[in-house]
Amino acid sequence: MRVFVTGGTGHSGSYIIPELIAAGHEVTGLARSDTAAASVSALGAKVRRGDLEDLDGLMEAAADSDGVIHVAHRQDLLPFGGMDAVSAAELPVMLAYGEALAGTGKPLVAAGSIGSSGQLGRPATEEDPALPVGDEHKGTLRVRNVVETAVIDLAERGVRSSVVRIANIAHSTTDRAGFLPALIALAKEKGAAGYPGDGANLWNAVHARDVASLFRLALEKGPAGRYWHAVDDEGIPLREIAEAIGSRLGLPAVSIPRDELMLPGYFGFLANIVTQSYPASSLITRRTLGWEPAQPGLLADLDNGHYFPAS
Repeated sequence: MRVFVTGGTGHSGSYIIPELIAAGHEVTGLARSDTAAASVSALGAKVRRGDLEDLDGLMEAAADSDGVIHVAHRQDLLPFGGMDAVSAAELPVMLAYGEALAGTGKPLVAAGSIGSSGQLGRPATEEDPALPVGDEHKGTLRVRNVVETAVIDLAERGVRSSVVRIANIAHSTTDRAGFLPALIALAKEKGAAGYPGDGANLWNAVHARDVASLFRLALEKGPAGRYWHAVDDEGIPLREIAEAIGSRLGLPAVSIPRDELMLPGYFGFLANIVTQSYPASSLITRRTLGWEPAQPGLLADLDNGHYFPAS
């Protein structure tokens, strides 16, 4: 297949492009800058210059391809308008893809988030829809649900569209800006690896290489209008993650009281996030697409040491 990929130089995208090429696909990656173009080329893909603001260019690229994988976001908007601005800019992109691919049956696979189905009190499954977005959700990750819903709705227009919900923690040897590096930096700064309360709240995780293989499978054979869960570790207590970090750093793992002053005092802007519990299942994804994660799990990857380079 001739596959058009956005976000190919990001954490997930830099694994997706080689995964597709190894499977025999011809890949073209969107590149905004000379640096990005060089990175896309180094991964083995053709380069298409442009950006997410050029809707005509994106439509043309989608129409010229046999399928699209979209993992790019306007991260440059985060400091100015937060997730509201990022989502508002991404929605027209999905609609542009829809115009280009309507009635073709071609695949469009977009990145989503496990958190889009909310706090359910049970493991989230692929059958849980993205929750509606109201005014009370402004400024939260949930505002991006309008983008996920738009992608799923394209199935009714003859697009083989689907959303890969990526685990809250995507880890790898190239993870530099994710949740784990943030927790490790905090532990170094505070002199202890903290977790909220009893730390029993559950976080899901997946290796970025396994994320890439799921995007490929969804592209190749995923039915239209479906959610897929890129989840290997379905629920790890945050306390265990903190203990693993503390062990590698030679620091104690300590409970941070669930207090309106104590939590922000340690976790800062992560205070509201670390208290959440996100158990999730990937059983339907595995059964339907034959996806089998092959990379180390989260705790094993932390034990590999690459998150803790010798100084």
